Amino acid sequence: MKKLGRVGLVGRFKPLHNGAKVMLESLCEQAKEVLIGIGSSNKYNARNPFTADESEDMVNAVLKKNYSNYSIMHIPDFGHEKEYSDGKKWAGYVAEHFGALDYFISGNEFVSELMKDKYAIMHPADLIIPEKKIFLRATEARVEIARDGNWKDLVPKEVADYLKQNGLIERFKREFGLQTLENLLSDDYNEPESLEQEKLHNTEK
Repeated sequence: MKKLGRVGLVGRFKPLHNGAKVMLESLCEQAKEVLIGIGSSNKYNARNPFTADESEDMVNAVLKKNYSNYSIMHIPDFGHEKEYSDGKKWAGYVAEHFGALDYFISGNEFVSELMKDKYAIMHPADLIIPEKKIFLRATEARVEIARDGNWKDLVPKEVADYLKQNGLIERFKREFGLQTLENLLSDDYNEPESLEQEKLHNTEK
């Protein structure tokens, strides 16, 4: 029996990595209905080098074969506009489009703070049995793609196949590869982001 009811989350999936796959599968197995928001749907840059439609395709490539209890919507950012940099317009947009939820799933401290007055918050780590937990950031996958590293080990086979078959690996390296290496190799890109880093990303164009 499903122990969770109607749940929602927002993720960018740039690209969808192995940790996100475990989380999404756990949600679909434990919840009656899963609403998946593709975040930053209006941005295309080094941190968002795949379009919202491409991120949606990656989610479907991983889930569609085994699950039917999820739906996908695109969630734009507003924080790059000065008057909305506090994130409140974004939170209102999410609540308006998601509607009533039993839980909002988030491991992002800034997002959780924005949404805690609207929904009960659940950390994704609480849904996954210890032996299946994978701590991974999409940033790591992007860095590995940029330097021709082991990116295929970091994403599900379905996602690796999708990226290769659609020419997205070469496009990423051509458009954002050098910038990715310059911006990220100097940072602790395999460590969790601080609250201040999360807030700063909210305001990026």
